[in-house]
Amino acid sequence: MVMQDGGCLCGKLRYRVTTQPLWVTACFCHFCQRATGAQGMVEPIFDIDAFEITEGTPTRYVHISGGSGKEVQVHFCATCGTKTHLTFERWPDRLGVYAGTFDDPGWFEFSPGNSKFIFLDSAARGTLVPSGFKVFREHAATPDGTPLDPEVFDEILHIR
Repeated sequence: MVMQDGGCLCGKLRYRVTTQPLWVTACFCHFCQRATGAQGMVEPIFDIDAFEITEGTPTRYVHISGGSGKEVQVHFCATCGTKTHLTFERWPDRLGVYAGTFDDPGWFEFSPGNSKFIFLDSAARGTLVPSGFKVFREHAATPDGTPLDPEVFDEILHIR
């Protein structure tokens, strides 16, 4: 069994995952940019049953997605403000973790076989996307959950 721990900046909120991620999403939407204060977010996605809070109780902010109109719940530490994970009305059996909150943020595979880049049309100038990855200009699915077809580039994609 895989076990990886993570938590917030002050250490009062801790969690554990017990499996590899189902997939990894690198997202450049405006929500992820604002939520992280960076160009985007790397978000490994897990079955909700593979995640547990091991210490503390997260505070929750509910955001209505501009794309789907559904709730996205941001879970964070009330003491230091670190966002640790997301839950989704649209996918109630899944959970996304802010990758940088793992004790070892690089423990999971991030490769063309298990990862995708989404919302490239919102990416900041200078963003680089490695070749061979699935790429989506917006979301990877329609609002009703129907998967969309990705683009795949043979060379590094440089957003200008």
